[in-house]
Amino acid sequence: MSPKIQAETVVEQRQLRQRQLIDAALAIALESGASSITVAAVAEKAGMARSSIYEYFSSSADLVADLVMEELALYQNRLAKAVIGTSDPYEYVELWIAEALQYVVDGRHMLIKSLNMASIPEFRRDEISQGHRNLMVTISSPLQDMGLKDIRAAMSYLQNIIEAASVRIESGNNPEVETRNAQIFAVAGLRALSTSDITL
Repeated sequence: MSPKIQAETVVEQRQLRQRQLIDAALAIALESGASSITVAAVAEKAGMARSSIYEYFSSSADLVADLVMEELALYQNRLAKAVIGTSDPYEYVELWIAEALQYVVDGRHMLIKSLNMASIPEFRRDEISQGHRNLMVTISSPLQDMGLKDIRAAMSYLQNIIEAASVRIESGNNPEVETRNAQIFAVAGLRALSTSDITL
């Protein structure tokens, strides 16, 4: 059983309880995958009664949605921190790609994959879709600085480069080599697009 948590106010106590439940669900997801997150499992892990969970979440799927949003925010924060102080747009892209693929190397992407495959309540889907879109917002500024005509298309190409490199890293290829190849490929393509007269 987890130790009882104490807070000075009812609001703080509620926030601590909610945090305790999210941490318990995260531990279960990391150990056994998102499909193992059930009300009973989370309650047992957190040392709380099953009925208590419904004071904070409508279902285990609602709790999973919170985990997805939290992980997406963590990933977005990592991407934003990786490029702090960088003014050159191409260097920015290289650093952004390196951090995106480091997330894969760290194994955190498996958590988000697992969570994304779990059942999500319909009323949370728009929120989660926006969370995914926000990840690509972190790369929009340097693409604009390059003078690209179609930012959304460039984002799509970059996303596909990340996905391809991720698959290769997951398959056992050298992460450093795959990261550098992805950087070279992306920067060369973006430089060509920035000087192209063709409208995407």
